[in-house]
Amino acid sequence: MPQSLDSSPNRRRLRWLALFLIAIAVAVGGWYFAKQPKRADQAKADTVEVTLGDLEENVTAQGKLEPKEYVDVGAQVTGQLQKIYVKIGDNVQAGELLAQIDPRIYAARVAADEANIKNLQAQQAGQQAQVVFAQQQYDRNRELLQSKGISVQDFQNSEFTLKNAKATAESLQAQIEQVQSTLNGDKTNLGFTKIFASMDGTMVDQKAREGQTLNANQTTPTILQLAKLDTMTVRAQVAEADVMRLRSDMPVYFTTLGSGERRWQGTVRQILPTPEVISNVVLYNVLVDVDNRDRQLMTGMSTQMFFVLGKAEQVPLIPVNTLGPRQRKEDQGNGHAYQVKVVTERGVQDKVVQIGLRTRRFAQVLDGLAVGDKLQINAGMDDKAKSRKNNQGYPGAGVPRL
Repeated sequence: MPQSLDSSPNRRRLRWLALFLIAIAVAVGGWYFAKQPKRADQAKADTVEVTLGDLEENVTAQGKLEPKEYVDVGAQVTGQLQKIYVKIGDNVQAGELLAQIDPRIYAARVAADEANIKNLQAQQAGQQAQVVFAQQQYDRNRELLQSKGISVQDFQNSEFTLKNAKATAESLQAQIEQVQSTLNGDKTNLGFTKIFASMDGTMVDQKAREGQTLNANQTTPTILQLAKLDTMTVRAQVAEADVMRLRSDMPVYFTTLGSGERRWQGTVRQILPTPEVISNVVLYNVLVDVDNRDRQLMTGMSTQMFFVLGKAEQVPLIPVNTLGPRQRKEDQGNGHAYQVKVVTERGVQDKVVQIGLRTRRFAQVLDGLAVGDKLQINAGMDDKAKSRKNNQGYPGAGVPRL
């Protein structure tokens, strides 16, 4: 009996131990078989094929729209702004009257100058008569002196009188010319009280109001702004890392907020040499002209710029994260040599290929691969691509450089 009691607990412990081992085996087997499809999917995901597609390499930047041609219309004389004859949005022609400044002060100055000239002209007429009379006396005394009819002193007095009369006449003529010059200036100022359009355009802004007193003694006050809106200019700010890749006449397209899928086309007109530094980022202004005859673009609109460095259609493409180390010594022509891992039936093999255009996601294959070839993704490049994606917040960010 005691022996039977001792064997029963042993038997139960063995039974529990066996059940525990079986449970562990089932768990390990389930984990192993569950892991196999994931490994197969992962291996499949790490392989890509060379495909045909279109590619465009560009530099991106932010920009602002402004009129290509505009002028700030100001006042050249001081006075009260009596009337503005146009309003914002009106189209005007060159020579059209835009505004009127109170002309009374300048008209009074002109009248005073004209009266002064008339007074001097009257004095000059009287002095000319004195010159004629002095000349007659001088001529008569010269004849009498030859016949000893008068003394030498009398002749010298007549000569002095003639010269003095002529000098006084010349002085009056100089005064008339001086006042005439003042009159011309006052007439010019009187003309400046009427402000005319200097070019064809649209009134886009008004700085002053009717009844406002304008002071032109220190700075020229601006009344309104005229602009030609048929051609607009985008002032794009390009990062210093990308500006050396741009050139004049380079094709550009851009979009605006709210424009949907519409793209505006243009070309680079000028790259300004002086940069702007914003938050320690060096940016260069690039000017791009664009046709705006439909008047859809307005001053101050924000734009997303795309400077086209190159484009290709239906060419072999591979993801950028399949590229391995750069092989500079094996560059050919316009291509850049990179090492890639080609997946074949015999396994993974290293191969050098020539790469052309390149964006953040894809690269153009110039030589070394055919459509349908399989490549292994470079894990290191994939991590760098993720890092670049997280650091694209600086203004004027462009495409990665080769």
